[in-house]
Amino acid sequence: MNTGSKKHGLIATLSVMTLLATACSDGGTGSEPRPGDGKTEAPMELNIFSNFSIAQPPSPENPVTKEFEKRTNTKLNITWVSDTVFDDKLNVLLASGDLPDMIRLPSINQAQFQTMVKQGAFWDLTPYLKDYKNLMDSPKSMWDNQKIGGKNYVVPIVRPLEGGTTFFIRKDWVEKLGLKMPTTLDELYQVMKVFKEKEPDGKKDTFGYTMRTHDQIEFIYTGSSSKWKEKDGGLIDITFTPEMRESILFRKKLFDEKLIPPDFSVMKNEQWVDLATSGRVGVTTETIEAMWRWTYDQWKRDPKVNWEPIVSLEAGAGPFQQQNSGFIGVFAIPKKVPEAKMRKLLSLLDYGASAEGSTLSQYGIEGVHYKNEDGFFVTNEQAVKDNLGTGSFGKLFMKHDPYMYAYAPGMPKEIFEKNKKIIDAKSKISVPIRDIGLVSETNNKLGADYNKKIADLKIQVIMGKAGIDAWDKFVADLKQDPNYQKIIQEMNAAYKERLAAK
Repeated sequence: MNTGSKKHGLIATLSVMTLLATACSDGGTGSEPRPGDGKTEAPMELNIFSNFSIAQPPSPENPVTKEFEKRTNTKLNITWVSDTVFDDKLNVLLASGDLPDMIRLPSINQAQFQTMVKQGAFWDLTPYLKDYKNLMDSPKSMWDNQKIGGKNYVVPIVRPLEGGTTFFIRKDWVEKLGLKMPTTLDELYQVMKVFKEKEPDGKKDTFGYTMRTHDQIEFIYTGSSSKWKEKDGGLIDITFTPEMRESILFRKKLFDEKLIPPDFSVMKNEQWVDLATSGRVGVTTETIEAMWRWTYDQWKRDPKVNWEPIVSLEAGAGPFQQQNSGFIGVFAIPKKVPEAKMRKLLSLLDYGASAEGSTLSQYGIEGVHYKNEDGFFVTNEQAVKDNLGTGSFGKLFMKHDPYMYAYAPGMPKEIFEKNKKIIDAKSKISVPIRDIGLVSETNNKLGADYNKKIADLKIQVIMGKAGIDAWDKFVADLKQDPNYQKIIQEMNAAYKERLAAK
């Protein structure tokens, strides 16, 4: 790739053949008429609680917000909450009972939400969804995984199944040092050692790996995409597997040899980003589109930087890649919202799931934020300034697109095409998350405490504050703990019920 195209990456391009082909045919909003069809009622005011994961959320005067309002005949009052504090704010909101017209939740597994559903506090959307064809274009498995008691109380915020968090490596460092791209965790460890010793960017205190989302290592060891792994028609908890133990010892080795930051356990996301973009680390994890945003900023200082996604790594269980959930959250509508407004909210989400609405969410307004060149969207600096993309409007409005994670505003066409090939390669080996939407009442009550104890002990062993024998004893105790065993039983019962319903 020539560095000129990197430096001038604002010639961003994205293949949107499918979007453009369908834009005219599915740009409507379910059963709701579009603006300009003769309807003259005043815009409906909608209060929405959502999240954002970029530096600043869109303002109420953002031109894309205004355009959504114009096209859907609404007045959008969006409370944007940063990802870093979102869960805390959500818990306070649910506890208050004073809910807006539509709220975003991380999943249906949120304990307070489950309780409120049973109390009849949210709309059962099942009878209405069939009227919103763009929403129903998402994979059936995604809708099935979000059912509570066989009913849909939420609208999933769609994302591709492939292209999520993965390992990235400074390929320019690999080439500079005459190394080979790693395919196993042992090979990755050897590369990390050389990175630390050689300090390719000349920075003192260079590390091999940021340790961002280091649970990816245990997934590679166990061959599972979550805590629950399918085996013999049921689910096993990977906490009990010998591979989990090995993954902890692998990370302890990284810590003991100073290949990872000594304070990794208390680092925040921006600190990991700073490590990666300041030339002090050669391996990290991120989604493909988010990594572009890091790289674009880093290119301003060093155009030779090349963060390359690793298709797969293995540690005995064969090449592994985690499959995504297919969503990044869900929207629920409180029952206190009148039926007409509930339908309007579904109509708004349906428009956002159309080709036209998704294009507006991702790329903005033609002539203002992008231009169409032979089937590609070419975005400009205004698209960046107006905070477009998956980190803002994409948290609300998105058409299901298998290559969505391959693109970010400002990305050159050649990088997008390379990313698509990476995603295609991942799709051939990725392992589904088996426990999406499965509910255990005992887990709702006690799971968070157990998970914290498990995570804390892993960190203590990795950092040498406890020995591996402490982990062995802890696992043995969990095997005898009636409440923990009840969680396993309930998760398996829910899983078998789902299989039987297929």
